[in-house]
Amino acid sequence: MTEARPDQTVLEFEHVYLVLDDKPVLRDVSFRLVRAETKVILGASSSGKSVLLKTALGLFRPDSGRVAVFGRDITGLREEELYPIRQRIGMVFQEGALFDSMTVYGNVAYVFQEDRALPAEEEEERVRRALRFVGLEEAIEKLPSELSGGMRRRVAIARAFVGQPALMLYDSPTAGLDPLTAQSIITLIVKLGDLEDVSGLVVTHRLQDAGVIADYFYDPESEGLLPAHSNGRDYDTKTSVLVLREGQVVFDGARDEMFRARDAYIRRFIG
Repeated sequence: MTEARPDQTVLEFEHVYLVLDDKPVLRDVSFRLVRAETKVILGASSSGKSVLLKTALGLFRPDSGRVAVFGRDITGLREEELYPIRQRIGMVFQEGALFDSMTVYGNVAYVFQEDRALPAEEEEERVRRALRFVGLEEAIEKLPSELSGGMRRRVAIARAFVGQPALMLYDSPTAGLDPLTAQSIITLIVKLGDLEDVSGLVVTHRLQDAGVIADYFYDPESEGLLPAHSNGRDYDTKTSVLVLREGQVVFDGARDEMFRARDAYIRRFIG
């Protein structure tokens, strides 16, 4: 799905500071995300998680520091210069943010109407492939009001994925969902990373989401998740965890290392 080399850095923050309404929101944030890696962003409410995603998209500009996407510094780019970069990024907003007046097809195809024109047959094939990937091709003519909360969230993932991005940003993709539906959404996130080599930033307040992403991989044969480490299997899930506290990074590393961390805030957060 991407021409990036296996070792290529897809996203990098270097000493990013951001102030909104006279309040520091991101404070000296540094991290990197490489090709096919998924980084889970954890933290309490108002810790800067969603702002971090919007900064990665170029919607917020750092007051100091540097943000690079696909190897290009976007910190000082104009909107028209950001456009081709954003075309390679898929964004899943909180609650899905679908257009209520559009069918599922219209919602998923919206990126082509706004950003790039495709022949009608190719557009339909791309839309159907994305919906097939999330298991919702049969809902193509339905309106969002006819779908369950979990189905709407899956359509949102299809809409973000239809443009064949190299980077996916997920803003609280399981918020407000029951445990079984939340599990199905996390399964899709793992599936997208494993089958399509898409890098991902996943903002969540659910520690269990990080656990599933870190400890399971997608198995095409069973069409489900399998433990990454069992029965002699040692599958690299390419997952890391970043913990924010009041806009500062207090941890960035493997999930297992997070549970061994001695930082008092992390100990309280993981319970």
